[in-house]
Amino acid sequence: MNLPVLRALVEGVLEAVWLVDALDLRIVAVNAAAEKLLGLPRDRLLGRSVIEMAATSQDLFFWEDVAAGRCDSIHSETLVTRADGEVVQVDRRVSQLQVEGMPALLVVAMLDRSALHRVERELEVLLAELRATLESTADGILVLDMQGAIRGFNHRFAELWEIPEGLLVRRDDPAVLAWMEQHVSDPEGYAERWGRLLRSPLLELRDTLMLRSGRVLERVSLPQYARGRPVGRVFSFRDITRQLADEARLRLAASVFESSLDAIFVADGELRVVTANPAFLRMTGFPGEELEGLPVERFLTGSTIQGGLQGLRAALEAQGYWQGELWARRHGGEAFPCLLSVVALAEEEGTRRWVGFFKDLTEAMAARQRIQELAYTDALTGLPNRSQLAERFELAIRQARRSKSGFAVLFIDLDRFKQINDSLGHALGDRVLVEIAARLRQGLRAVDTAARLGGDEFILLLNQVDAQGAEVAARRLLHALSQPVQVDEMRFMLSASIGIAMYPTDGEDMDALIKNADSAMYAAKERGRADLRFYRPHMNLDLLSRMKLDQALRTALEQGRMALHYQPQVRLADGAVTGVEALLRWHDPELGQVEPARFIRVAEESGAIVALGRWVLEQAAAQASAWRARGWRIPVAVNLSAMQFGQSGFVESVAELLSRHDLPGEALELELTESILIGDVEEALQRLHALRDLGLSLAIDDFGTGYSSLAYLKRFPIGRLKIDRSFVAGVPDDPENAAIVAAVIDMARALRLEVTAEGVETLAQRRFLAERGCTVMQGFLCAPAMPAEALWARFGPAQD
Repeated sequence: MNLPVLRALVEGVLEAVWLVDALDLRIVAVNAAAEKLLGLPRDRLLGRSVIEMAATSQDLFFWEDVAAGRCDSIHSETLVTRADGEVVQVDRRVSQLQVEGMPALLVVAMLDRSALHRVERELEVLLAELRATLESTADGILVLDMQGAIRGFNHRFAELWEIPEGLLVRRDDPAVLAWMEQHVSDPEGYAERWGRLLRSPLLELRDTLMLRSGRVLERVSLPQYARGRPVGRVFSFRDITRQLADEARLRLAASVFESSLDAIFVADGELRVVTANPAFLRMTGFPGEELEGLPVERFLTGSTIQGGLQGLRAALEAQGYWQGELWARRHGGEAFPCLLSVVALAEEEGTRRWVGFFKDLTEAMAARQRIQELAYTDALTGLPNRSQLAERFELAIRQARRSKSGFAVLFIDLDRFKQINDSLGHALGDRVLVEIAARLRQGLRAVDTAARLGGDEFILLLNQVDAQGAEVAARRLLHALSQPVQVDEMRFMLSASIGIAMYPTDGEDMDALIKNADSAMYAAKERGRADLRFYRPHMNLDLLSRMKLDQALRTALEQGRMALHYQPQVRLADGAVTGVEALLRWHDPELGQVEPARFIRVAEESGAIVALGRWVLEQAAAQASAWRARGWRIPVAVNLSAMQFGQSGFVESVAELLSRHDLPGEALELELTESILIGDVEEALQRLHALRDLGLSLAIDDFGTGYSSLAYLKRFPIGRLKIDRSFVAGVPDDPENAAIVAAVIDMARALRLEVTAEGVETLAQRRFLAERGCTVMQGFLCAPAMPAEALWARFGPAQD
């Protein structure tokens, strides 16, 4: 290794790096990060003495010790001075580098810490501002931890409770709490409610306390949360003594409006109800005894048509009246639209009152609501469409910025849903989508949003969650979507892939977040589907990666870089090899060993699977012919894709293949996926019988992982079922997998079908399969897939 190589190595390091000659302490190499940190070009740094760069006396002493041979490494925080004079705090590490054939070097690595220190200073300012805010509020604030110890309070709290100065100075928590209990007029009731609050961390409470001094306090108690978990309790105390006295003087006679058919209420200057007429009681359902002091917000919501409560208050202050449409709320919580008019009454002794008249607009609003639904919801599922989703995004972004929090965006795509539409029809596919939408609704909180973009793509917006919460929700949804779907007599399994993007780290607007969640979803599909992935910046390169993989695959096919390995299928009864399965392998000079799960999916998406499948059949037939020529008449099983099976002239091409290699039909077995059999049923049935007439054996691969309809087992000329390795892996310990495997074996026996278990790796699995009546197995317990010559050497007739 030489100096240019070292320079190239440090150039890729994110930290600022100098390479320093250990003898003369001069800089011999720097990377781009060092240029950026110091604000100096490379040519002004190279050859410069590091002693000249020392910004502190400690650094100067260190380099003098290095020059004297007393020290050769350090790790500490220090300062560096940029070319513009700015002093930057860095985390600096110096270590010695010995390379054979080169003079000794010192590696100086520096990480800019100025941003971290700036954040710490900002946090200190924020805490100070928070304390100032607490002190400026008109309410008394008391904060307790989960054990009931006092964490803090403001001066207004001490004033309202008249707590002595001496008690505050020594911060005696039990004494302060005892003082409070002693100064209420009902100590027993106060103690009972206090104990209930401490025992119930999530309980919210609003009540009124009468102090012995005559002061009346309104108390509100709410749990305090940190990262979604309760960490304490916050109390606010408000002096409402004067307010109660004012309300007591607002007892007015209701006889003036008792006979009115319109709902009428009278409110004080704070828009709290003083009284209301019987029509109001009938329309809203509020009992008369609950009305006095009731804030209008209790029956007039903030969800408005024209202006709402904010506009109402502003108009009343400016003009003395307001009229418009908004939502009202009945006593039971039911919302209904109304036409409201509010006017000012003549002030009496400085007391302002308002009288309101409102009329139910439910029928008119129902017609408007239907129009709104058509514009903002998905007609099939009833979920929000893209327009409504955009509004939910705007709201979520505003809330996140205000609370300095985040939210998650989940992009959900059903795996292989196109096969359902193409095979079973769009009508059945639509019913599946409705079922999926219902499961998504059930899996979300009321504050979250599930929307359908189109097709089988859904967007979920999870408010106020971090990455951990998003993952928990996503895995819950994956489980819900993986449950069997029953449509008429058809029962099948579905799965979904989920991509997750977090606001604001992965995007600051809807388009960016959806785009990045989409990229993450494709990454989940790349890893085998039925899983989730969080977005990473490199994922936007995945499309290019797939294109590169597709091109490399086609090139490999043209240049003969593909190979077939063969895995034996062993009879459980005597261990004899009854057949082999041809498995595709690809080693690329640039990409290395490429797993089939990776390139098969790309081949299916690009259409290259047809040419690939044609090559596999050709190679498998040639190998079967070669083995038969050597006296080994072993059938070779080949996996068949749905796209290849659907090609016109497929049966004829298989017949020509057998003829060209002088093979009987029983020399090949075609392994079919369940999706092949439920497309155009009549055409599939015709092709399968034609293949069977050629003498080929037909098997269902990965049985139980797809649609699992028994109808095609009765109609189609299938000779073998292959139990998917995902079920075999769980036996015999997993009772559900064991039950599934046993059921498949029993069903196959009843239908006179052979059964092959895939992925058998342990003796316990083999014993279980043998006891249940399975006839054939394959897996690592017998042998892995291997080249043809290796298989011949190990299992060929000469080795019997």
